[in-house]
Amino acid sequence: MTNLASLGHQISALRALKESGRITSIKAGVLEVSGLTHRACLGDVLGLETNDHRFEAEVIGLEENTLIALPERSPAGCAIGDSVEFRGGRRIAPDHSWLGRIIDPWGRPLDGRPLVSGPNPMSLDQSPPPAARRRGLGQRMATGLNVFDTVLPLVRGQRMGIFAGSGVGKSHLLGQMATGVDADVRVIALIGERGRELGAFVNDILGEEVLRHSVVIAATSDQSPLLRLGCLPAALCVSEFFRDQGKQVLLLADSVTRFAEAYREIAVAGGESPSLRGYPASMTPALMRLAERAGPGSGESGDITALMTVLVAGSDMEEPIADLVRGTLDGHIILERKIAERGRYPAVDVLKSVSRSLPSAASLIENHMISEMRATIGLYERAEPMIRAGLHSPGADPSLDRAIHLWPRLDGFISERNALGPEGAFRLLADILSGAR
Repeated sequence: MTNLASLGHQISALRALKESGRITSIKAGVLEVSGLTHRACLGDVLGLETNDHRFEAEVIGLEENTLIALPERSPAGCAIGDSVEFRGGRRIAPDHSWLGRIIDPWGRPLDGRPLVSGPNPMSLDQSPPPAARRRGLGQRMATGLNVFDTVLPLVRGQRMGIFAGSGVGKSHLLGQMATGVDADVRVIALIGERGRELGAFVNDILGEEVLRHSVVIAATSDQSPLLRLGCLPAALCVSEFFRDQGKQVLLLADSVTRFAEAYREIAVAGGESPSLRGYPASMTPALMRLAERAGPGSGESGDITALMTVLVAGSDMEEPIADLVRGTLDGHIILERKIAERGRYPAVDVLKSVSRSLPSAASLIENHMISEMRATIGLYERAEPMIRAGLHSPGADPSLDRAIHLWPRLDGFISERNALGPEGAFRLLADILSGAR
């Protein structure tokens, strides 16, 4: 039945008449097209064909008699006067059969097998659920990692950012969350990643069992900014499809920074002036709109719990993308290079990280343990230079003596995996904290 519905959709999408225009200019990888200004809208798709390739372009600007279009690949081989076919708005049609598959943002298979489209095409630019009808954050989720089962809890419908510089372990942490968090469906957006990392992530980190309940949407770093820009909206579109079926969806996006860089490339090509350290002003509402599409659902629908990585250049948390995402999401996880360099993974800086699901996500006793853990780690880290310099005298400060005694066990606790869920993790934390009282 699904195949028949998909075939019906493809037949209904066929056009009796083919509308076309002509290329009038090719500059810096951008095409100017005449003959379609009466028909095309911003974001519509155009089809092109050279001697060697068939590919698409997207309308990124409109003038009185000209369209400005950005192709999804190099325009090498295109010439003035070449025909350009109008194909309408960009849509994908998610289907349950997409589970276990690797696709690109336009819904084309990347794993070498045919892909069945669903019966209901969806625009990549969906609206978030009405704010007044959305549920609040849901119940606490087991993650398989002590730090996220206790001091930085993740709950249903929460949106968390993972902030780190390059090589600090954010992609590996995302993979651990993909395998550890209990969800009906996982949708994974790999935006601007190196090509070799796609296979490594799917085969070595996800594994066959997790992939069976996942949809991976990928656009590698060598591809057009159109594909890199479309990766996160497409992942949200697929997530919304499963959410509306009542599923609990875990959305993992790596990384929002690559999305923003692709947005900047396209905006500048379309004539928009850069402002926020080179990023266009229109990027702010675009990112906030995408973030709002994730989160709690309404009515009988499920929730989209989201984890999004942000690549922070030079660990500058005040740069535009990091600052914007941190203020938009429901929590931020900071991965610290100094922690990674001493070999502790995940390299989470507990004191700089925040989960806005607290305090409601934990009981009164659990919140007390979280506060005590933070205070103990904070006391040790403030005194660490003095301790390493040999200036601390045991017995002079009992609180600091206790922090020195507990710190190695707390540091190990943060890095440990846990199959017992939040309750088991809090029991372990209670044992550690009571060991030196």
